[in-house]
Amino acid sequence: MDSSIVNRIFFTILALAVYRVGVHVSVPGVDPSAVASLFSGHKGGVLGIFDTFSGGALAQFSVFALGIMPYISASIIMQLLSASVPTLEALKKEGASGRKKISQYSKILTLILCIVQGYGLTTWLSSSSGASGESVVIGLNSLIPFKILAITTLTAGSFFLMWVGEQITEKGIGNGSSLIIFTGIASSVPRGVMSFYELLVNGELALALGIVALLIFTAVLIGVVLMETAQRRLPIQYSQRTAGPGVGNTPSSHLPLKINFSGVIPPIFASSLLLFPSTLAQFMDSSVLKNLQDSLNPTGVIYNILFVILIVFFSFFYMEVVFNPNEVAENLKKYGGFVPGVRSGKATADYIKKVMFRIGVVGAAYLSIISVMPVVLMQTFNIPFYFGGTSLLILVGVALDTAQQIQTAMMSSKYDSVLKGGKIRSRRVEFR
Repeated sequence: MDSSIVNRIFFTILALAVYRVGVHVSVPGVDPSAVASLFSGHKGGVLGIFDTFSGGALAQFSVFALGIMPYISASIIMQLLSASVPTLEALKKEGASGRKKISQYSKILTLILCIVQGYGLTTWLSSSSGASGESVVIGLNSLIPFKILAITTLTAGSFFLMWVGEQITEKGIGNGSSLIIFTGIASSVPRGVMSFYELLVNGELALALGIVALLIFTAVLIGVVLMETAQRRLPIQYSQRTAGPGVGNTPSSHLPLKINFSGVIPPIFASSLLLFPSTLAQFMDSSVLKNLQDSLNPTGVIYNILFVILIVFFSFFYMEVVFNPNEVAENLKKYGGFVPGVRSGKATADYIKKVMFRIGVVGAAYLSIISVMPVVLMQTFNIPFYFGGTSLLILVGVALDTAQQIQTAMMSSKYDSVLKGGKIRSRRVEFR
């Protein structure tokens, strides 16, 4: 393997190690043991889900408690707005300067989200106590109030993670923000394996049921990998080019359309929207919000029905605002490409739109099944499943993307070494 690729992988591992060390550094003014006992009663609720995405940082109320999710949420929101708001859409078409401006807007929105979430968390934490009644906030002999200090620390931690993610993307391997989330979720894998092993050893889980659980998990994992790499290849031919010297038939190509076109965005948006009332109920004393929180229990039937409906909605909504069949058809027409048996222009756009709708149905059904399956297995068959569907999608998606980038970098390095090692003779025609 080329030394430059090794250095990039080493840099990525080192940056992720810094993130994992920071997870264990608590915010000044809190008692880590009291916070841990407080969060032990919220493992299955909304805070437990947020803690999974933060890699356990929220349960320790560390400097990285907010994680990188505020930046991810802001980026997704700006991506959707840039495809639907004319002003942002015009900025996007300006090239590098426009994208830089949109990136600045994303960071401003990230700051707002960090302050709002940080205020909610510190307010709830200030009024809470540990499982044995001990105070979570121990206070500081400082001129700065605890809330201001905690909000500032949490916001700075989230922005530091955003910077680490950018450094990984630029100097390391893979997408930095995605790898940070991946590392946080993957950090719970050893704990899940140990819990599963203890259930088997203590006799709380029958051996036969444990084998069935492993087989189901393996089958789901294989299914996710296959669906994440699956494509609908739309055949394309070009009329303005020939296949070779003396050959009259047109060359063929294909337009790759991912089956899961929207990725993990629909489950993230759907879960965020459904968990919003529960989040408010954690921080506000309202009987209406408390009743709504009880109705929207992540393991309840109502929650999962609404979850599926929102996943389907966001799948088609994301596809509608991001993918433009008219633009694709126009580009094909411009370069002499066409779908066999379909006229260029509007007919091609309508055909692509119909194909995308069919893909969207399959993709939305796949996301819905994967997102709801863990809850069904745990509630109906009492089979332990230590990952939510969204977490599993993120783990597989990021792993596949990173492996592909490493493979691409290795191939590029191999070609560069071949070009550098060989001498290319120029074929000049001499006139005498």
